[in-house]
Amino acid sequence: MPGLWAQYALYNRRANEMLYAACAGLSGAEYRRDLGAFFGSVHGTLNHLLLGDTIWMTRFEGGTHPSTGLDAILFEKFEALRAAREQMDRRIEHFFADLPSGFEMRDVRYVNNAGIESTDPLGVILPHFFNHQTHHRAQVHTLLSQLGHTPPVLDLHRVLRPNPT
Repeated sequence: MPGLWAQYALYNRRANEMLYAACAGLSGAEYRRDLGAFFGSVHGTLNHLLLGDTIWMTRFEGGTHPSTGLDAILFEKFEALRAAREQMDRRIEHFFADLPSGFEMRDVRYVNNAGIESTDPLGVILPHFFNHQTHHRAQVHTLLSQLGHTPPVLDLHRVLRPNPT
């Protein structure tokens, strides 16, 4: 299974690169326009996605993350958010490229954003981690369409092709 998580980490990075490239073409007003998504705008959704990855990666690495609202804005400017996203994606790839033996068989203990102490098997949390990314990228994909922009094709098998077409 560790090879599978590394593949998902690679997909995550490439899909984010493609999505951010598409979002770079938005005007400031489009980028921040509240279109009724769970986190309102492209800006809010991309910030949430980075926050979620930050929280989970900190937990995977054995740390704790302070409770914040899940709608916290980590970066106001798109370029700063994009740079932080790129750094996070490198962190994710590095971590999943060399998982300790049996990592996915362990449990993770944490305090969630509601202040509740939880213990969950990594066999459930790791798929959640990557599914959460895909879920919110899909929301941004839809927001791009609603704004009249062509969203990128983010199907896993297409993004991971050696020569994507």
